[in-house]
Amino acid sequence: MPTRVALSAEQITALQEYEACTAPAAPDARVERLVTELIERVADKWTMLLIEVLTEKGELRFTRLRECVPSISYKMLTQTLRSMEREGLVARTVHPVIPPKVEYRLTLLGLSLSAAFCGVWMWAEKHIAEVEQARTTFDRARDCGTVPE
Repeated sequence: MPTRVALSAEQITALQEYEACTAPAAPDARVERLVTELIERVADKWTMLLIEVLTEKGELRFTRLRECVPSISYKMLTQTLRSMEREGLVARTVHPVIPPKVEYRLTLLGLSLSAAFCGVWMWAEKHIAEVEQARTTFDRARDCGTVPE
């Protein structure tokens, strides 16, 4: 027989919010595949950073994007922008001038994904103290040798 666990009012509310957002009982396999692919794409820190920069600054040239995310290499910036373009998140405009001028901007699809990230930001703001406390508790237990490796 399963053990019953007493839940706090906050836990019940969180579970109710989750249940309101769950996928249908018989999800479309194509949608599941797309969700998995998009999570893989957006879980990449570079994609998230570039979406944030392009949301805040609008259309930017490659070199300006590189300046806004100084820790990204040229190769990784190129790869990430190409992947984002393939997913329909970014539009690339090549201007026929010398030297070549290439600009990147979020598409409507990219902007809608940016709006979805806003929820993660709001969650982080709401729960930062709890996450920091959990990390501190875990690190102390690990340092004392009470957390298995």
